[in-house]
Amino acid sequence: MATETTSSALNNKYSKKKMMELLVIVIITAIIWNLPTDVFGIQGLTVIQQRVIAIFAFATLSWLTEAIPSWATSLTIITSMCLTISNNSLAFFKGEESETFGTLLKSKDIMAAFADPVIMLFLGGFILAIAATKSGLDVLLARNLIRPFGKKSENVLLGFLLITGLFSMFVSNTATAAMMLTFLTPVFAALPANGKGRIALTLSIPVAANIGGIGTPIGTPPNAIALKMLNDESGLNLGLGFGEWMMFMFPLAIIVLLISWRIILKFFPFTQKTIELEITGKIHHGWRMWVVCCTFIITILLWCIPKDITGVDSNTVALIPMGIFALTGVITAKDLQAIDWSVIWMVAGGFALGLGMNGTGLADAAIESIPFGSWSPVAILLISGLICYALSNFISNTATAALLVPILAVVCTGMGDRLAAIGGTPTVLIGIALAASSAMCLPISTPPNAIAYSTGLVNQNDMLKIGVTVGAITLVLGYVLLFFVGKLGIL
Repeated sequence: MATETTSSALNNKYSKKKMMELLVIVIITAIIWNLPTDVFGIQGLTVIQQRVIAIFAFATLSWLTEAIPSWATSLTIITSMCLTISNNSLAFFKGEESETFGTLLKSKDIMAAFADPVIMLFLGGFILAIAATKSGLDVLLARNLIRPFGKKSENVLLGFLLITGLFSMFVSNTATAAMMLTFLTPVFAALPANGKGRIALTLSIPVAANIGGIGTPIGTPPNAIALKMLNDESGLNLGLGFGEWMMFMFPLAIIVLLISWRIILKFFPFTQKTIELEITGKIHHGWRMWVVCCTFIITILLWCIPKDITGVDSNTVALIPMGIFALTGVITAKDLQAIDWSVIWMVAGGFALGLGMNGTGLADAAIESIPFGSWSPVAILLISGLICYALSNFISNTATAALLVPILAVVCTGMGDRLAAIGGTPTVLIGIALAASSAMCLPISTPPNAIAYSTGLVNQNDMLKIGVTVGAITLVLGYVLLFFVGKLGIL
């Protein structure tokens, strides 16, 4: 009873703290909303643009403090934009369009952030993951992929790193980490309780899940946010496809995974030289398994083949598994509940912020008022990457990318051709996605970290040691790769 009372008191204290934080955020947002427009130092700033600044401030503070859940922040962004800066705003917020008031956005464009083609790409990835789990394809793949690595402890560790990394390129990082740690349970029983082998294997899962995510556009939400901005037809319009992303990010992920293998072994060497490994799990045989396997192969092939050959882009290809699995009954209405809709909403909130900045002309006004062209390209690259890395260790990497990518798109546009010195705008924006995935220092940094920490087999210092080392190497190698890819004109 005393324990329940203490827990209740702590929860009430936590709730009051969050309520106070939210109240302060609302007050700050209201102040920004009502300040004189000349305070911002942006020439020609309109009322609508000022409202976007206030909404952006609300999003930033809410995501940083987590006063409300991250998905709730995104939903609030979309709702407030529809009610205050769209053609269907509340009458109180409407005004005659003019140079001082600005131009209202179309509410259907704001709402479309949730049905953006990149969202469809993500949904396709989620559906594939659900089908793989439901059919037992994930167990079948893990069992057969780990077999070639043999029984030597070091090789088993490498096997788990590479397999986890591969899965996380197409399956949710969180789901991959949970699945692979389940497969490791019988392994832990065979290892010495006082040895470092258990720590090595446990840490390999979040490291591989985080690093593997950079390999494909659907590997992690920050990738999708960066891809959306790079391919925006009204913006950069680079037409970067799934296969083009994998062409340079997949090798990077594999190289970092191999380096991580040696780093983990250096810090946590095995005392037992061999491991008897048996991956258990239910595999469903029958025609539905064949449907899942064939759909997987077709979808991934179409993602990897350039649009010039197939005629369809990667976002449209993502509809194929949705349609086939729904038609054949592989996926049911109940299965849709397993989709991580909170992540979808967070990504959509970032898209809505980008629309607000570009659609209202705020981005153009900021470019004209702030001398971005005088800034050092190298400084922009390094500072943006370090800020993203630092924030992503403490708040959602999706929220961090959603905040930084729209801002940096504006900065990059303002710098014009000067960014050619570092490989162009893609170096900066993809660098943000890379930095977000490199942040894995703490249990709270990513869901895979939290899952690994919850096993009780690793402590925070172990995670910090590996996270900082692997993260730093990923950042250095990644930015060097992006620089040369940009300079060679591959993007």
